[in-house]
Amino acid sequence: MTSVLPRPVAATEPVARPRHYVMCRPEHFEVRYAINPWMRPGEPVDRERAVAQWEALRQTYVDLGHRVDLIDPVPGLPDMVYAANGATVVDGVVLCARFRHPERAPEAAAHRAFFAAAGYPVVEPRFVNEGEGDLLVVGDVVLAGYGFRTDPRAHAEVAAVFEREVVPLELVDPRYYHLDTAVAVLDDATIAWLPAAFSPAAQEELRARFPDAVVASPADAAVLGLNAVSDGRHVVLPAQATGLAAALRERGYEPVPVDLSELLKGGGGPKCCTLEVRS
Repeated sequence: MTSVLPRPVAATEPVARPRHYVMCRPEHFEVRYAINPWMRPGEPVDRERAVAQWEALRQTYVDLGHRVDLIDPVPGLPDMVYAANGATVVDGVVLCARFRHPERAPEAAAHRAFFAAAGYPVVEPRFVNEGEGDLLVVGDVVLAGYGFRTDPRAHAEVAAVFEREVVPLELVDPRYYHLDTAVAVLDDATIAWLPAAFSPAAQEELRARFPDAVVASPADAAVLGLNAVSDGRHVVLPAQATGLAAALRERGYEPVPVDLSELLKGGGGPKCCTLEVRS
C-alpha cells in the first residue's frame, strides 16, 4: 500500500493554528423585530433548519481541529445565536458588550456570567460596544467599527483594556451595520473587505494598512460573504460567496463554504455566530 505524505507548506503560504471559539445554539431563533436591514419580522423562519445549519458550522470547526465551547441559549433572546456580539476576548481578558438596542441588551449579562464562571477576568464597559461585531483583532491592532452600533467613545475603553492600538473605521452603508460584515480577518496581517461600506477616510486608512487586502465584490458582500472566520489558512464563509471563495483560493487560503441561509434572515453569518477566545 502506497502512503501519501502531506504536501509541505511553503513559508509564504497561509498557516492554520488552533482556535478557541464560543457559540450559542439557536434554540430560540426567530425574527420578531427589525434592528438591521436584513430582518423582516413577517418572513417565516425554519428553526429546525437554522439549528441544522448552525450544527454543521460547529462541526466544521471541530473537524478543523478547533475547540468550541457553548453558551446556553436564553429563552426570549432570539439573537443570542450571534455569539460574536457578546464580548471581545484578548490575552484572556474579557471586555463585555453593551448593546445599543434594548432587544439584545440582556445578552450581555449572559455572556458576562458565562466568562466569569469560566474564571476569566471580566471588564464592564461604560459605552456601547457590540463585541466582535465591531472589534476585530488583526495582529497587535484592533480595528474598531462605528457609525451604526458601537459608540466611538468605546474605542478609548478598548485601547485601555487591551493595551493595543485601536483603529476607528466609519461604516456608511446600513446593510453592513457591523464591521464584521464588511471586513474579514484572514490572518495577522491580511484582511478581505468591501471598500464601499466605509467612509473615504476609513477606506484610506485600510488601504494604507493593508495594501494587499482581498477586495470582495458587492455581490459577495451582499450575501454576507465577508462575515467569515479564518484560522489563518481555512476560511469558513457563506457558500453563496463563490467569487470571494475563488479569490481566497488564488491567494493560498482554503475556503470552507457553509450554508447559513436561515440565520442570514437575522443579519448574521459564520462570524456572527462565532466568538473567538484569545488567551
